[in-house]
Amino acid sequence: MAITPPPQRIWWNEPIARFELVWTLIAFVWGLFMFGFMIAWHFIGGQNLNKEAYRITPSNYEAKVEEFAKKNTVREEQGIPVVKPPAGSDVYLLGRLWQWWPILELEKGTSYRIHISSLDWMHGFSLQPVNINIEVHPGYEHVITLTPTEAGEFGIICNEFCGIGHHTMTGKIYVREPKRAGSAAERLVEGETRP
Repeated sequence: MAITPPPQRIWWNEPIARFELVWTLIAFVWGLFMFGFMIAWHFIGGQNLNKEAYRITPSNYEAKVEEFAKKNTVREEQGIPVVKPPAGSDVYLLGRLWQWWPILELEKGTSYRIHISSLDWMHGFSLQPVNINIEVHPGYEHVITLTPTEAGEFGIICNEFCGIGHHTMTGKIYVREPKRAGSAAERLVEGETRP
């Protein structure tokens, strides 16, 4: 922005300086390249999530998630069930003001179909630090296939503003190493009765 007005009132009829023309051309060519590469990256990038989604009724989905949690709860953390589904099964996660519910405990190296939906508003499902991001809309059940490749604790945050408690909308996914087949004595300690 100039401090003083241009000497000519009709400045757009002035010739364009060479350096301005070069930088404009570079920006235009770079924009075309990025536009083309954005389309190409969709096919060669390998990071795009599948596009599986279903129209649902939020109250029916909530009942399905509650049944899933009741069936697979292994413990509680601050009143929230920690759910350990069978390896390779369908997993259900519910976004609502202001939490991701329930907490999941998955097994490393096993693929799961994770069903995600919202009960009330649009929320953002952001799995950290792996950077999986999905917009989660009420009335739609989004399904992603996830195969954890490393053990640890992963945070889920909402990255779409959803109201006054948005900054507290978090969840967790625990990824555990697969259980090894132990000796008969180890199985008895864990509560199994078969030899």
